[in-house]
Amino acid sequence: QVQLVESGGASVQAGGSLRLSCAASGSTSSTNYMGWFRQAPGKEREGVAAIYTGDGSTDYAHSVRGRFTISQDNAKNTMYLQMNSLKPEDTAMYYCAAGYLTWEDSWSDENDVAYWGQGTQVTVSS
Repeated sequence: QVQLVESGGASVQAGGSLRLSCAASGSTSSTNYMGWFRQAPGKEREGVAAIYTGDGSTDYAHSVRGRFTISQDNAKNTMYLQMNSLKPEDTAMYYCAAGYLTWEDSWSDENDVAYWGQGTQVTVSS
């Protein structure tokens, strides 16, 4: 089992920045990637970004590419999401995710996520 605990959500104005953190514990060696998903009211949960814990390669949703940066601190078993130039449409509950992806899986498919955090709210006002 892997436990994921997010922090860093807040209310900010458009154009502002936030950094989300996700601390992982437990059997983290059973996973090969960590990622962030978000869900806005009335919308489906969507993948935001992912990082492959082995080589540190990353991937992003088109809507956040160039504004968000995902990173990891292996020594602390912690993943981060630096969010810059925030827009009102970034408002959502943000969830940390982890799992083990094969070549057939997609980091942005929530059905391939093995572990979820409890979520942290990000609200961006115009």
